Amino acid sequence: MEEHRTIRLAGRHVNLVALSWGPENAPLAVLLHGYPDSPHSWQGVAPGLVDAGYRVVAPFTRGYAPSGVPTDGSYHIGSLAHDAIELHALLGGDDRAVLVGHDWGAVAAHAVAGLADQPYRRVVTMAVPPPAAFLSREGGILVSVARLLRQARLSWYIAFQQLPVLAERSLPTVVPLLWRRWSPGLEAGPHLDAAWSAIEPRRTEVLRYYRHAARPWTVPPECAAVQRAILSPTTVPMLYLHGRDDGCMLAEWATLAASVLPDGSRVETVPDAGHFLQVERPDLVTRLIVDFVGAR
Repeated sequence: MEEHRTIRLAGRHVNLVALSWGPENAPLAVLLHGYPDSPHSWQGVAPGLVDAGYRVVAPFTRGYAPSGVPTDGSYHIGSLAHDAIELHALLGGDDRAVLVGHDWGAVAAHAVAGLADQPYRRVVTMAVPPPAAFLSREGGILVSVARLLRQARLSWYIAFQQLPVLAERSLPTVVPLLWRRWSPGLEAGPHLDAAWSAIEPRRTEVLRYYRHAARPWTVPPECAAVQRAILSPTTVPMLYLHGRDDGCMLAEWATLAASVLPDGSRVETVPDAGHFLQVERPDLVTRLIVDFVGAR
């Protein structure tokens, strides 16, 4: 298997650096990383997708070094989803292309999937379920409220990262803490090092993902439609993967995700994996993705 290449792409509002594997004339697979992470976490998945006939491109998403700081200053969900759609065009994607997203990459992919005219044939999301799952009342109102409260306790870091200056200064402690808690037992090693290398020079930009999520009314007008689409049902079949031992998102969201996805979709809980399941179980995650999107 060849080593990745590094490519540079000039978007309308941001210049992106990406890792790339496979021949340029193969069907496109765009892989979006999350927080606190980098595209290097796809190293164990990319070879299997290339063997299945895909060209894999995994960008450092806007604001993560060495990609650029966006000229529109936006880190909204709609802007991340807009980048994913623009990547399809910049990379010469066609109707065979697939989109895979983990964590924040999954959030962006959910928004893309809600657009009727989006360009991807299949979408795979991991570790963050479709937003409709959070609205489920399965088990009754008391059960659903208790579930949301348990999730809120796990999501303490979202409120903490709204704090100016303190959150930036705390990231050297918070980032490895989150990796330990979210994927218990994982020896993150080089994956954590790669994540920190992408985050450390851009601490404020990375935190703006969370800060702008709390201010949806400030989304740029050109990205407003795709931001709203995150609340729409997916327009293409979706595979949702969730680690059984995830310390960030309750594993029961996977069951609830299955009830809100359309026909042709699948939900799989990955055993012996936490939040960073593509790092912990790369072979199984790759097989599940390929089984769903198909070899080319």
